[in-house]
Amino acid sequence: MGVNRREFLKIIGLSALFGIGAKSALQLLAPGELEASVPPLTKEKKIQWAMAIDMKKVDDQLLDKVIEACHKYYNVPKIPGPKELKWIWKEDFEHAFPEQAEGAYVTEEVEKMHFPLLCNHCDNPPCCRVCPTKATFKREDGIVMMDWHRCIGCRFCMAGCPYGSRSFNWGDPRRVMKNKDLRKLNPDFPTNKKFPTRTKGVVEKCIFCYEKVDKGELPVCVETANKIKKGSFIFGNILDPESEIRKVLRKRFALRRKPVLGTGPNIFYLI
Repeated sequence: MGVNRREFLKIIGLSALFGIGAKSALQLLAPGELEASVPPLTKEKKIQWAMAIDMKKVDDQLLDKVIEACHKYYNVPKIPGPKELKWIWKEDFEHAFPEQAEGAYVTEEVEKMHFPLLCNHCDNPPCCRVCPTKATFKREDGIVMMDWHRCIGCRFCMAGCPYGSRSFNWGDPRRVMKNKDLRKLNPDFPTNKKFPTRTKGVVEKCIFCYEKVDKGELPVCVETANKIKKGSFIFGNILDPESEIRKVLRKRFALRRKPVLGTGPNIFYLI
């Protein structure tokens, strides 16, 4: 799809707003630009789950609720400092998009904006290629998984991920939980009730709530965000031209994190 003069001027205007130069402006997806790169539905590939986050509807209060809900559902304990465990977290524009913010003027509005970060469930995930035991792997529907029973703690996947989306369990997560936290554990995750949390020496990350998706439900972050602000988080099959996420990407400008690396991230930030 071509970009007319009005759309081109709109892109330039957004580039000025975000303080990004010509090279970085190419990383800004114009409305409908994704259409040319998304393959059609085939018998071999019918689903690629993706998420779009409307930054015009997101604020710190909503993000805090989303993070809390995700970590509560997956029994992720609060560990301050460098040994922190996180599946979804928030960062400012400079740290979320360092390649676009570096050496550029950024408006005060953008500097104060916080972006929710999580695993990008890439089309071409480098983490899967470097894992020696296949503890991290990609499902047919595009969700990048973690099998904690196969993880040997080598952390190659952490080195291979350019987004910092993985955490390492330096100790037993249950040991840092207080008794009241242990009583609030979600018994439904994981399905093995004997081990309601991960163990020492394994890597963990967002798994796109695959067990909920398999039942036709939405990920926890999407459910939580939309209860607060409808349409703030959009989840769907990006290969389906009639899906809500494809429709919104036809109308809105979007950013992705480090797309120049060729990983094909499937988290889109609507601006």
